[in-house]
Amino acid sequence: MTDEGRTPPPDPAAESRLDDTHRPGLECWVEGASKHPDFPIQNLPLCVFDAPGEAPRVGIGIGDMILDLSAVIDAGLMDTLPPDVAAASRDRSLNALMALGRPAARALRRAASLLLRTDTEEGRFARGVDASRILVAQDQVRLLVPAVIGDYTDFYASVYHATNVGSMFRPDNPLLPNYKWVPIGYHGRASSIVPSGTAVRRPRGQLRDDPSQPPVVAPTRRLDYELEVGAFVAGGNALGEPIPIDRAEEHLFGLCLVNDWSARDMQTWEYQPLGPFLAKNFATTVSPWVVTLDALVPFRAPAFARAEGDPSPLPYLASGENESGGGFDITLEVHLRSAKMRDEGKEAVRLSRSQFTGMYWTLAQMLTHHASNGCNLRPGDLIASGTVSGPEKDQRGCLLELTWRGGEPITLPTGEERRFLEDGDELVMRAWCERDGFARIGFGECRGEVLPPERRDSSQSS
Repeated sequence: MTDEGRTPPPDPAAESRLDDTHRPGLECWVEGASKHPDFPIQNLPLCVFDAPGEAPRVGIGIGDMILDLSAVIDAGLMDTLPPDVAAASRDRSLNALMALGRPAARALRRAASLLLRTDTEEGRFARGVDASRILVAQDQVRLLVPAVIGDYTDFYASVYHATNVGSMFRPDNPLLPNYKWVPIGYHGRASSIVPSGTAVRRPRGQLRDDPSQPPVVAPTRRLDYELEVGAFVAGGNALGEPIPIDRAEEHLFGLCLVNDWSARDMQTWEYQPLGPFLAKNFATTVSPWVVTLDALVPFRAPAFARAEGDPSPLPYLASGENESGGGFDITLEVHLRSAKMRDEGKEAVRLSRSQFTGMYWTLAQMLTHHASNGCNLRPGDLIASGTVSGPEKDQRGCLLELTWRGGEPITLPTGEERRFLEDGDELVMRAWCERDGFARIGFGECRGEVLPPERRDSSQSS
């Protein structure tokens, strides 16, 4: 298996897709952009934002500012954009851009790069415009879910996560026979997807800790997070038409971070025989920034190196291009800060750090399998990877694994213990890509705080 601590070699095919937007020496006229750890000019992630009394609009992250695309286009600063791309860039969500597919994202990113550089005619002209007309500070606006998500599918693509969880419940048979043959997933709930920063209320549900007693309805006692990477669908496919593996990435617009909140005690009771339901659909948090696949070109990596004896992917999931460059070299971290830590002025503590190169299935394989039966995917649909875990304990992407089902609690700097999340806990997920010879780019934050359960009067279930 792949050594989780080793930086994978670059993808040769990706090298051929590098262009001037990836050059590490680019200089941006926006003050402080080159010093921002996540959003230098080589990234240019897309977002949707609004301000009080204003309609949502599309923007591009640059440093700690947002380039307001409606204002830019109205000012005539992107006249070279194709008319359909310009119109989609002035919409209230990213769906219109996603419907136009990867070429639209590429054209917009290139136009923004030219506009923000110090060494281009477009950049020199833009510098002559009052910056307050086209740039807004990120901390002065509200960042929204970047697309109207029609459908959401969550996968289970980390063999380390699947093996750990299986070991808790089936020590003699951690992986079920189908795992290495088929990307496992379930359909989530799009209506409960919320943007980073939204507080999440502890859910109630049926719990049954004692097999000899009937279940009770109560707030979950085993609330958990799951560190995941999400991918937004571009273009889509007609009902009944599969997407071949070699065309799968044409249907991937960009990536974000996902926290798939989970109520483990509810999940244990309800998942048989049909799988996740209320334990998963009460909230899913997404980061507001969509890092396009074109920005990620320098950080492509080979697909996961399967162990000797593992089956090769079936033909519809196999391609040389996916094998050599279907992965993304992304580092992900989870940080936790309890209410007591905040009161005492203590910083958040890092719970884990993992690598997205350790996923057994690539995003292209997930998308191809999803559509293999003719399922129609639509622009703005969200696909999530499942928990990103690695082979070491500090690379486990959820508390279920980190505390081994609560039996090995984590001690916080305040002396508090955590088996699962407590009310007042705040989770922050971050991710970035870096490679010698290129500028580091990041994904921003995926943040959420746990609120107590909703109060109910005595006439309701306890």
